[in-house]
Amino acid sequence: MRVKITLSCSECKQRNYNTFKNKKNDPDRLEMNKYCRFCRKHTLHKESK
Repeated sequence: MRVKITLSCSECKQRNYNTFKNKKNDPDRLEMNKYCRFCRKHTLHKESK
């Protein structure tokens, strides 16, 4: 049930992080505040395809 996903920055659209999620527990798209090295600040990162 665990699938690999990519998180992309909502401001600069760079794909910065790879992680896993459980589709049964999190059926929606994942959103996390993480550090973006291109923006050089903490931004909202959303799950991308």
